[in-house]
Amino acid sequence: MKQLLWIFKWALKAAIFFTLFAFALNNQQDTSVHFFFGQQWRAPLVLVVLCAFSAGLVLGVLGMVPRWWKHRRAALKSASPDPLAAAAVKPPYAASDDPHGI
Repeated sequence: MKQLLWIFKWALKAAIFFTLFAFALNNQQDTSVHFFFGQQWRAPLVLVVLCAFSAGLVLGVLGMVPRWWKHRRAALKSASPDPLAAAAVKPPYAASDDPHGI
């Protein structure tokens, strides 16, 4: 079963790669991106799409950084340094005690 799942994952990765590769080969014509004051940038369409995707990814990560810091600060603040208090919050059973792995 694991071997079949491994083959399926690699087949899916190969399909995604070849789809993106075919997209890049079909969109090699030059396009122009017009900026303010008459400035423009001429590049292949696939490069423009890749830059737009990368810029969106960077902006999304930068938009999440303040929330990540806030959650990290809250987690560090709620962590108790007292070992007796940490032992009181211990779950009723260990993960290895659960026969179903849930």
